[in-house]
Amino acid sequence: MRKLFYQLCRFGVVGLIASGVHFMLVVALVQQFQLEPLAANVFAFFVSFQVSYWGHRSWTFSESEASHAVTLRRLLTVQLCNFSANETLFYVFLTLHLPYRLALLFVLTILPIFTFASSKLWVFR
Repeated sequence: MRKLFYQLCRFGVVGLIASGVHFMLVVALVQQFQLEPLAANVFAFFVSFQVSYWGHRSWTFSESEASHAVTLRRLLTVQLCNFSANETLFYVFLTLHLPYRLALLFVLTILPIFTFASSKLWVFR
């Protein structure tokens, strides 16, 4: 139980860092380059995916003996499902006229439980 608690904490730290990178990139791309929030979200996903993968691979699930080829492909599958849900929710919140920053914060806090469960049970097992 203690091991799971520490793993959840590491997952949270990596997730917060990846989400922070994602959030800051969206804001920067919207503010500096006048990209639409949904388009900026696509670019930010691919950058934050790298942060997430390497953080989880090297720290959260460091005991995993699965190869990089397997875990990278599996996490990409999970994250693409996550991103599909992310982009859909983001779109819904934006159509409800929420400010894009608030909408993005909601989206980035809703999906991490799915990511942890799928990472623990499938990606890095």
